[in-house]
Amino acid sequence: MVEISLPRMDGSSERYRLAPPSPFPQTAKANGVRTVYAAAHVVADPLKLVDPWREPAVDWDATLAFRRHLWGLGFKIAEAMDTSQRGMGLDWQNAAELITRVLAEAKATPGADLACGAGTDQLAPQDARSLDDVIHAYEEQIGHIEEHGGKIILMASRALCRVAKGPEDYLAVYGRLIRQCRGKVILHWLGEMFDPALAGYWGSRDFEPAMETVLTLIREHAGKIDGIKISLLNAGKEITMRRRLPAGVVMYTGDDFNYAELIGGDEQGFSHGLLGIFDPIAPAAAAAFARLEAGDRAGFHAILDPTVALSRRLFEAPTQHYKCGVVFLAWLNGFQSHFRMVGGAESARGILHYADLFRLADQSGLLIDPELAARRMAHLCALNGVA
Repeated sequence: MVEISLPRMDGSSERYRLAPPSPFPQTAKANGVRTVYAAAHVVADPLKLVDPWREPAVDWDATLAFRRHLWGLGFKIAEAMDTSQRGMGLDWQNAAELITRVLAEAKATPGADLACGAGTDQLAPQDARSLDDVIHAYEEQIGHIEEHGGKIILMASRALCRVAKGPEDYLAVYGRLIRQCRGKVILHWLGEMFDPALAGYWGSRDFEPAMETVLTLIREHAGKIDGIKISLLNAGKEITMRRRLPAGVVMYTGDDFNYAELIGGDEQGFSHGLLGIFDPIAPAAAAAFARLEAGDRAGFHAILDPTVALSRRLFEAPTQHYKCGVVFLAWLNGFQSHFRMVGGAESARGILHYADLFRLADQSGLLIDPELAARRMAHLCALNGVA
């Protein structure tokens, strides 16, 4: 058995004994009962001579290899989304290159599928003067994605949140964009816990009126909308909205606190998934979906439910820093050779947080090579003064 010394919350340390290697296969077929997108992270390149706070440096080979890992487990990919540090280290120039590269990789990978985030992050919110400014920024990104053959996820916009005066402005902007898109789009409702700059999105800080605005938009354009991803970390709100969606429009849960319950569903329906947590838990999630497809709901929950505690710790407030844990777990499992992030973002969480993620990942059966994970965790502890 592998053991490691880990810090506790009270400042003491413990000898922690790791479980056996992950029992979950590293390849799987796509399931036929839920549509699941994994929002994927980018791998930074720490060897490029750049100022990491000003100029993102991406290791494209490692980033593409991780996408192949997710496709190999049967997931679709939600590309250039919040998990890739859009607006938190990854600028539009690099996001555009990411989209171009991954769409090309998908064409060369049998069965690969993805949708790409189109937002307005090339437009600083303080520079937005009108709705037209926001529309033009969206159109630039939509045009780039469609030029390379990609499907659109309409991301929430900080600039639109700043200039919109009410629900009618959101309906006007989104309506125009949806009509212009070549195919069906996925809408994206990201709560302020993920991005405080989005407080009051859809024209209200209260859920009910905001939901009514989104439902009005969906009803008016149902033929052009695949579904909506909502990330509000509130299962009750998601279920309420899910039950009111028109036929043919699906709910993609973005609830990294309650995804097992929401995807499992109830007698009135279920959510599909578009989640950042699928990045680190992909093998376990794929195994769980296989059990669900086989009609084994108990087996589905037996695999997926233990990952929820990990996800809740990973996505704890300040929630926008959850990407640190996603990259940390990729490093522990050998998908990248270092624990550095675009913009140096790994410093946003502390060693006690990372130690808890280590324990919870191990207890969820997610560590592929416990010896490698323990060795890397010991190095991180030593860098943080933990013997």
